[in-house]
Amino acid sequence: MPHELIGDSARGEAYALARLVVESDRIVEADAPGMSRPLAGLTLLEAAAVPGETLAADAVANALAPVVRAAPRPGRIAVAMSGGVDSAVALHRAGKGAVGVTLRLWLDPAGPTAERACCSPDAVIRARETCHALGLPHVTLDLREEFRQTVVQAFVDGYAGGLTPNPCMRCNGAFRFDALTEFTERIGADALWTGHYARVVRRNGMHLVARGVDAWKDQSYMLATVDPALLDRVAFPLGSETKADVRREAEGAGLAAARRPESQEACFLAGDDYRNFLTRSGLESSPGDIVDETGTVLGHHDGLWRFTPGQRRGVRVVSNEPLHVLRSDRESNTLVVGPRSALGARHVTACGRLYDSVGEVDAKLRYRSPAVAAGVTPTEDGFELELRAPVDAVAPGQVAVLYDGDVVVGAGMIERVAG
Repeated sequence: MPHELIGDSARGEAYALARLVVESDRIVEADAPGMSRPLAGLTLLEAAAVPGETLAADAVANALAPVVRAAPRPGRIAVAMSGGVDSAVALHRAGKGAVGVTLRLWLDPAGPTAERACCSPDAVIRARETCHALGLPHVTLDLREEFRQTVVQAFVDGYAGGLTPNPCMRCNGAFRFDALTEFTERIGADALWTGHYARVVRRNGMHLVARGVDAWKDQSYMLATVDPALLDRVAFPLGSETKADVRREAEGAGLAAARRPESQEACFLAGDDYRNFLTRSGLESSPGDIVDETGTVLGHHDGLWRFTPGQRRGVRVVSNEPLHVLRSDRESNTLVVGPRSALGARHVTACGRLYDSVGEVDAKLRYRSPAVAAGVTPTEDGFELELRAPVDAVAPGQVAVLYDGDVVVGAGMIERVAG
């Protein structure tokens, strides 16, 4: 039975509407002014490859996205598109069987630089234009509300609960890949490719994430919590490349994304400071005492969620030496500070998963921190780490990622830290 699809798009006072009548997976009637050619007679995926005026293409994309699907076809590859150079090169390498897909995610409307986010409306347009320039389909999945509830609210709740959460881990490690792998199956693709600088390796019968060759761009940490069960159909084609090589390839291929700047991290903040965002999100300031390790009151804070272990800036107390945040005590609403020498942690407990049986690992406890040697003991819901050297500023809520050589063999959210 034919059914009707409606999509629209607006920017300022400009507006576009698309009406499509679909039977099975083919468009039998189309009212979509502004497209470069008629859509009637095309399959849904074929229609997703037709360029048009920006708002018209937006409207058609919004109509197609919830229902587009296709029968399996060998060689078809779903490519996650951010609008930047990395995903553009991945798409180019995927060839004529590629289908681009972009997730449109929630952004703080009060953020100052939303256009730089990898999931902004502008990024969606750039990704679609990259696909259409190569004659390839592009699909936008509007997951703004699901993202706000799953990732953004968890970020707010984490800070409210005294943690220092990493929303990019929750997004890349679970939310994003769950959505992308479901889409890959929906369009009958063999595999999912992304522009991440990481690799997939096989170890003891399991597919695991491994470090990318470019140490500066390596994103294996951010992908450490991706379920290995998903990785048998995932590839990171840039994992053996450097960023410089990728840009040169993009320039040689004439891709418009060749010189686009990097997208920002924690994209939903849209360039704002996370403290401003948390204030707008309703986290209330609850003033309390700043104390040293003996309990002596040194000053006052204006909300524990404004501080994270290791932080020095904003600790406004008079002292003969610089003082850093050691930890927060939510029961007494006190912030405990001390000298840098008191920051070092030796014991870490994490809730997560060991992917392989290991006794010694290199543990990375923040995205930009160097890895440190550690002994691993499995627990019922994760693992404990005995760090071979003290590590500063280890924060509950961050993620401990465990490496054996270049291979990620475990990951878990840090719950407790001790010296």
